[in-house]
Amino acid sequence: MSDPHPQRLPDKEDKRTFLQKVAEFIHPGPDSTEELIETLAEAEDNEIIGADSRVMLERVIRMADMTAGDVMVAAPRMDLVNIEAPFDELLRLVISTAHSRFPVYQGERENIIGILMAKDLLKLQRAPELNIRALLRPAAFVPETKGLNDLLREFRGNRNHLAIVIDEFGRVAGLITIEDVLEQIVGEIEDEFDIPEDEGDIFGLADRTYRVSGDTPIERVAEAFGVTVQGSDPDETFDTIGGLIAHEMGHVPKRGEHLQLCGLHFVVLHTKGGAVRWFKVSRVDENSAAA
Repeated sequence: MSDPHPQRLPDKEDKRTFLQKVAEFIHPGPDSTEELIETLAEAEDNEIIGADSRVMLERVIRMADMTAGDVMVAAPRMDLVNIEAPFDELLRLVISTAHSRFPVYQGERENIIGILMAKDLLKLQRAPELNIRALLRPAAFVPETKGLNDLLREFRGNRNHLAIVIDEFGRVAGLITIEDVLEQIVGEIEDEFDIPEDEGDIFGLADRTYRVSGDTPIERVAEAFGVTVQGSDPDETFDTIGGLIAHEMGHVPKRGEHLQLCGLHFVVLHTKGGAVRWFKVSRVDENSAAA
């Protein structure tokens, strides 16, 4: 016969020891993001986690408050493809920028009609009769206020690696890639332009331009190109070409920005830690002839 008054089931067992309860009472858990980050710093100091782990966890926490508008490439710096551009011009753009995906517009730059994969240009080369419109992939659009956590989830879900960012008025504000989001967690992602310093600092490219490391001494650049490299202010001296270009621009250079100096055309290919890692350099006369 069953017990008419069954004993009440106990609540979930609290496995904390008495000392643990006392410690938590004296030192309660963090109540804010900043307190949580301070806790991570204490964990690093106590050698519970390593420095790299602490930095990554802190970035994950801070990313929760970031939006697409915080890390996007602004519209003026977007590398776009004109649907009416000839094949040679498209190929030149792909080579000079080294991107894998390009927003494509028709008429005005605001009118984005799709995304072109650089590798799809090989199909045009093999079959020139193909219409470039047939190669376009749908463009994804997200608002500036889109949270990075939600955006990363969408990137993974729909396998898009690039999205067009729209402002509150429906205008194109910029673009953002999955790499831009991941870099908020792991830091700058090394790409094909990152090679060990002892392997060189100036490389000739197939299109008669050069890839130049940002920390290349100015004297080395001057010697390699046969020019006198000097800034607009003769009283200012710099050791590296990256430092000189940053001074001439008046701000930390960003990928895609360019500058003409001393008969040379510099395009920022890759930045890391607030410094330019690689420039693409051509002579001004050759650059004008190729345009």
